[in-house]
Amino acid sequence: MTAAIEVRDLHKYFGDLEVLKGIDFHVDEGEVVCVIGPSGSGKSTLLRCVNRLEESTSGTILIEGEDITDLDADVDALRTRIGMVFQQFNLFPHLNVLRNLTIAQRKVLKRSTEEADRVAHDVMREVGLLDKIDEYPIRLSGGQQQRVAIARALAMSPDMMLFDEPTSSLDPELIGEVLDVMRNLARDGMTMLVVTHEMSFAEEVADRVVFMDDGVVVEEGPPSVVLNDPKTERARRFLRMVVDR
Repeated sequence: MTAAIEVRDLHKYFGDLEVLKGIDFHVDEGEVVCVIGPSGSGKSTLLRCVNRLEESTSGTILIEGEDITDLDADVDALRTRIGMVFQQFNLFPHLNVLRNLTIAQRKVLKRSTEEADRVAHDVMREVGLLDKIDEYPIRLSGGQQQRVAIARALAMSPDMMLFDEPTSSLDPELIGEVLDVMRNLARDGMTMLVVTHEMSFAEEVADRVVFMDDGVVVEEGPPSVVLNDPKTERARRFLRMVVDR
């Protein structure tokens, strides 16, 4: 079966600094893979390379079997299969929630106004914020804005979702509402690649956990193994710092 995402020997340099040093991994359809590791390990760069927000230096990234790193690839078409949620919400402050959710549907997917509005209502209901669809972002809490950002990505009907530490900029009491939405997506079978520092979420939801450090995959496996019985001293040291065990 073709993987949803397959990364082969991926390298990324920023000038003389090699940030990704030969990454190999895959995400199967319907699988949830959480990527953990210290700051500066290359996690976010990896995620941004997957949908070519960053250009890789060398290597191959296949999206459902198609090489998004190929110079002749239809990157815009491939990106429509990939929803992405960032640390910051990146909502348009001058547009209400409904227009934030419909503008790309109409311009990129060429949906009619009626269809885009219907999809927007459906995904806002899915993230539990249908009553906020006419509000402007400034009137929403951080957690609500991030849920709108997730809804905006879902409105494009992606085959998979990428999350780049989606709770890192939220106050602790708002983190749970965002993770609940992500849990529901995982339960519904959405393919997800999640960079996160929420170890309890990774333990509960992930099919596999990938631990990165210094631009390489140090180890990967089921969360019960990587988080509870890591094989490498580097992973054990990291987890001692972030988890009270």
